[in-house]
Amino acid sequence: MTRTHHVVRIVVATLVVCALAAPAAAQNYSVQKPRRQFITVSYDWMNTEALHFAEHPLEDLVGRPVASAQNERYEYRTRDEAIQIDVVEFRTRNRGLSATVYPFGLSSGTALGFRGALEELPVIQIDFAGVGAPPVYSLTGARAYDAGVGLFIADRSPGWGLGSMAFIVAGAGRIKADGREGSRLFAEGGGGLSVGPLGVQLAVKFAWNKMNDPVPHRFLTIPITLRGTFSF
Repeated sequence: MTRTHHVVRIVVATLVVCALAAPAAAQNYSVQKPRRQFITVSYDWMNTEALHFAEHPLEDLVGRPVASAQNERYEYRTRDEAIQIDVVEFRTRNRGLSATVYPFGLSSGTALGFRGALEELPVIQIDFAGVGAPPVYSLTGARAYDAGVGLFIADRSPGWGLGSMAFIVAGAGRIKADGREGSRLFAEGGGGLSVGPLGVQLAVKFAWNKMNDPVPHRFLTIPITLRGTFSF
């Protein structure tokens, strides 16, 4: 009888150990890693702001220091008051497309990415009046073709779980406008959320744009971008 009780105790202990181990084993095997993504395509809505507009491009175009005007029908004037400058148009809302390739895949953690983008640049119309004023300046139909490399940090969930990411990208691009060409350098940073292959991102981009016609000049654009993405 004692031996039987001993055997029963061993069997019961074994069953208890197996019962406790089963959930842990099931938990280990049920953990899923998010599937790697290799390409992200996006449609971009941009609200572009200009910074240091008096210095670039206005001073570049008139060839002398420029200051903002107060309570006048024009926005700027040269400091010698010889030329009045009226910014007729600076279109802030623009659109774009972009694609990012992750050569080693993007899952969770840090990944290398290469981004190419096609972006509209603001339409800029400037009138000049006064002694020695340059002709009307017009930048229309301008698009930037950018290529950059960056780091992407993701915390993705498997399946349709909620994930997040952050990124920083830097690179260069070419500008093509109506009858003119230029170049630019840029740096962009941002982050976003994703659910499965779908996502939304918010980014800020600093771009130095350089044109050579009618005279060499530069202007700084800062588009704040809302980006809808699809990754696979």
